[in-house]
Amino acid sequence: MKYELSIEIERPTEEVLELLMDPENLKHWQKGLICVSHLDGVPGKKGCKSKLKYQIGKRKMTLTETITKVDQPRELHLDYQTNGVLNFQRNYFIPTENGTLWKSESEFRFTNIYMKVMGFLMPSAFKKQSRDYMKDFKNFAEKGVTVHHETH
Repeated sequence: MKYELSIEIERPTEEVLELLMDPENLKHWQKGLICVSHLDGVPGKKGCKSKLKYQIGKRKMTLTETITKVDQPRELHLDYQTNGVLNFQRNYFIPTENGTLWKSESEFRFTNIYMKVMGFLMPSAFKKQSRDYMKDFKNFAEKGVTVHHETH
């Protein structure tokens, strides 16, 4: 399953990427995030691996994140792996007159039957979550609005 989303953020491109890449900021725009743990590599550089733990409702999930490309301030590529799902994120940051256009290309590959069925029956749920994260990041970057209080 593949899809593309974009959102304009009224902040300079360098600042947008800096905010996105700081693990301390994730809790401010990713609802359900419990913690981030560094696993390997140099933070913010290609090859860096981190573990992200989420609780969304009663469901707990752990992801392994790997940075696969950093071309500051224009590109950030990340791969995520969890039970039954591989997610490849390609993020592009384009300067605009008012700030930055963030274009995100998402590809999901499902590796077990349960997730294949979920991906087939509910593809809009994956896209909605990605869109919600982008909107929450925009609010955080532009206005300092955090979702952190909603997760604890």
